[in-house]
Amino acid sequence: MDKLIVANCSGFFGDRISAAREMVEGGPIDVLTGDYLAELTMAILMRKKFKDPKAGYVPTFLAQMEEVMGACLDKGIKVVSNAGGLNPAGLAEALENVAGRLGLNPKIAYIDGDDLMPRLEELQALGEKLTHLDKGLALSEAAGSPISANAYLGCWGVAEALSRGADIVVGGRLADAAVVMGPAAWRFGWKRDDWDQLAGAAAAGHVIECSGQATGGNYSFIDEVPSYKNVGFPMAEVHADGSAVITKHPGTGGLVSVGTITAQLLYEIRQPHYLTPDVVACFDTLELEQEGPDRVRLSRIKGLPPTETTKVCLNLLSGYRNSMTLVLTGLDIEEKARIFEETLFDSLGGRDTFAQVDVQLTRPDRPDPQSNDEAWAYMKISVMDPDKNKVGRLFSSKFVELALANIPGFTATSPPGGGDPAIVHWPALVSNRLIEQTVTLNGERFTVGPPESRASAALDPPDKASPAAPSGPTVKAPLGRAFAARSGDKGGNANMGVWHKTPEGYAFLRDFLTVDRLKTLLADLAPYEIERYELPNLKAVNFYIKGLLGEGVAASTRNDPQAKTLGEYLRARIVDMPQSIVVKH
Repeated sequence: MDKLIVANCSGFFGDRISAAREMVEGGPIDVLTGDYLAELTMAILMRKKFKDPKAGYVPTFLAQMEEVMGACLDKGIKVVSNAGGLNPAGLAEALENVAGRLGLNPKIAYIDGDDLMPRLEELQALGEKLTHLDKGLALSEAAGSPISANAYLGCWGVAEALSRGADIVVGGRLADAAVVMGPAAWRFGWKRDDWDQLAGAAAAGHVIECSGQATGGNYSFIDEVPSYKNVGFPMAEVHADGSAVITKHPGTGGLVSVGTITAQLLYEIRQPHYLTPDVVACFDTLELEQEGPDRVRLSRIKGLPPTETTKVCLNLLSGYRNSMTLVLTGLDIEEKARIFEETLFDSLGGRDTFAQVDVQLTRPDRPDPQSNDEAWAYMKISVMDPDKNKVGRLFSSKFVELALANIPGFTATSPPGGGDPAIVHWPALVSNRLIEQTVTLNGERFTVGPPESRASAALDPPDKASPAAPSGPTVKAPLGRAFAARSGDKGGNANMGVWHKTPEGYAFLRDFLTVDRLKTLLADLAPYEIERYELPNLKAVNFYIKGLLGEGVAASTRNDPQAKTLGEYLRARIVDMPQSIVVKH
């Protein structure tokens, strides 16, 4: 069967630079892709563009292309990436310069149309309120000022660029899966309403978009991964019917298993229906099969027409923020924390001096400590305010000034700092009919309109017979001895998928881990609204925790602003569960 081999060489801005060369040299591939644009990345690139208007794209992508551009042209490997960030035209120009230095002449296309900053007033005048998806507030009611606004673009601009002969295609806020869907739609000649095929490519794209997370990275059952040295990045062998096999180059570390693929499918999703600008991929219809060592087949997924809107990632400048952390040692931890907090804010004119104050006391200290480190607790104090000077050195210097005149054992974890801009994530929706992609290639510009949205009946997932929860002897054990988990950030919210390898284990999970039970086990989640979704085909449940990360990663005051640790935190909780579902170690 004809197949298109799509390789990934990046899951975020900062990923392994050598991965592009490794994927090109490690075995046959048809397309090299990279995903660089996490919501935090857009904020980082925006800061770079403030300093230099010619910046705003991912510079490490250029370094990767300098290594592999010649080899890709020689082997006929297409390159597709969203590394253009806030300046895809600038990246295309930089790539032309790299090609010139190398004596190469690739056809380089760039895609724009995602940048809505120049159109914000126009869009609002047309009735697009750009309402915050969680808060229900229109953009006009926001406290901060927009500094970037990028709509998620679908795959058809990529397909158009490739059909016109492009060797390298770069875009701005291309949807994560679009860099896989576009090449597949081009190669197989899919139509815009080939929903099942597009859904299959969307699932494959979602799996490989985060590089090593599909090949053993961040995987709960660490003892199953043969080696963490040189973890191979993932590839998707996409077929004309939309099915795909996820694999990696031979001789590399890591693991491709039903478990590692399940983990990535559950990463950063909400409901089982995964929304993209081009199709709704029904993850609760997807089937996984271990086809062989390091080969997992994805098949039978169903797709629905896309919604009438696409997501917009806005970033708002909402003042400035700063944090300082105090080490508290030994006895009377809470009293020491109270004394320091009261003294600090008295010296600063009171807590009301700042627009926002957050204080977190973390208690890893132990009674009768057997080492100095076991005697430590930590108090992190964060402040946010429109006045940069107030939250900068004024705050952090007052913090340090108390070193010799406050609690015994005073130790700070860092010197005074100047603080950073408080960049608030504002997720919103905009009508598809107002978004056009523009492909620029060889000086010519081609417009690509959005796919047509159409009403469709709800699609029920296949009826999967599920056994009753197992009875028999129980054992007290950490949840992680039976279940795996994967968690991550979705703007100011977090998601956490939990699953078991067997239908019996899933049956227990389905009945046991309710929202109320989750809030009991993880008491710090109790104040938050939590949605729960079941995915019997993946033997999983997914939780969506609203507001846990505050205003988004770039403004969050949590010690884990991307909720990466949440799943492993749950797995550490000890519960009574059937002995038969506990994984043997």
